[in-house]
Amino acid sequence: MDTLPTDPSAAEPRGAVAIVTNRRGELLLHLRDDLDHIAWPDHWSLLGGGCDPGENPAETIVRELGEEAGLAVDGGLRELFESRDAHGSGQIITFFAAHWDGDETALPLTEGVTLQFFAPEHLAVLTIPPFIRDGIHRYLAALPGT
Repeated sequence: MDTLPTDPSAAEPRGAVAIVTNRRGELLLHLRDDLDHIAWPDHWSLLGGGCDPGENPAETIVRELGEEAGLAVDGGLRELFESRDAHGSGQIITFFAAHWDGDETALPLTEGVTLQFFAPEHLAVLTIPPFIRDGIHRYLAALPGT
């Protein structure tokens, strides 16, 4: 009997996050709950989460933005790159970019403590998971004029 080749990465846990920026170039960050059973408790992070069975990262980020914050981004999402959360969930995380110019305080946050836009120069003082910080820096470094 022939066996079909399998993609070893298909079995790896995956997730997705979105770097959401506004017209001022600020980034939307999410202060995670301070709960022992979650990855990166009490850290500022990007909105996102793990892929459900059978779900790809693009489907995940649309679902997570809606579930966590009732957020539908302007102009859709652009896939950027992948990174592994080696010191947290262990997942391979796909980063997406999006634009949204609304009032973050009016969003119906269902997970975490708060949402807030931050100027890039203020990120250094925030407690951010290393793979998220690296992803944000990678995104900012690739912007035109930087």
